[in-house]
Amino acid sequence: MYDPELEENQNRADYDSPWKEALSVYFEPFMAFFFPEIHRDIDWTRGYEFLDKEFQKIVRETETGRRDSDKLVKVWRLNGEETWVLIHIEVQSQAQTVFAERMFIYNNRIFDS
Repeated sequence: MYDPELEENQNRADYDSPWKEALSVYFEPFMAFFFPEIHRDIDWTRGYEFLDKEFQKIVRETETGRRDSDKLVKVWRLNGEETWVLIHIEVQSQAQTVFAERMFIYNNRIFDS
């Protein structure tokens, strides 16, 4: 059976991976630039941890087609509380019909974990 979304995913250039790699290297400056209030609330002296395996488990359980490996990061707030931050970077040249649904499912699966 023809699936236009599947064909779109297979033909699309991979514009996301370089951005996600940069995020891995420059996570703290990224947070300072794009989310300064959140950046100020993170205890950077405790470091941070990318939860790639945990996020892949969450993503694998979705049924929305394309499964980008976005970044799920464990950080500690200044009050000592552990918090998970989901960063989604997606470079798109056209709309994707399941985008909103995929983000909704990711968010719910993280809270279920």
